[in-house]
Amino acid sequence: MFTIAQIKEAHSRVQSGADFPTYIQDLIALGVKGYDTFVNDGHVEYFGADNFRAVATETYNSITIAPSANKERFIEFLVIHQDGQTDYLTFCNQAGQCGIAKWSVNIIEMTCTYYDQSGAAILIEKIPS
Repeated sequence: MFTIAQIKEAHSRVQSGADFPTYIQDLIALGVKGYDTFVNDGHVEYFGADNFRAVATETYNSITIAPSANKERFIEFLVIHQDGQTDYLTFCNQAGQCGIAKWSVNIIEMTCTYYDQSGAAILIEKIPS
């Protein structure tokens, strides 16, 4: 199974959201089936075959999550990030401002779903291959 060190190595090559599709391909090669990223502190839970789970506990300073989601503004920030105009921490702060509490990447379905604090899906996007 994969390790957090292997995932960190793949993530080290990500400079912006524009690098995300390549990162996903690297995770597939490692055997990652999906992961959940928690915006409030940055920890990530990775999932593999046979209920394998690994948690990256490195965090950043706490980000406040807005109490209600602003889907339209979040999409604007997401497009800018995917274009390579913002770094990861900036995007996480913008996500929190827009009420995004976490996102879940499902590598099997090649989707990324963004959730608010209540667990409601705010946006589901297809991951480009």
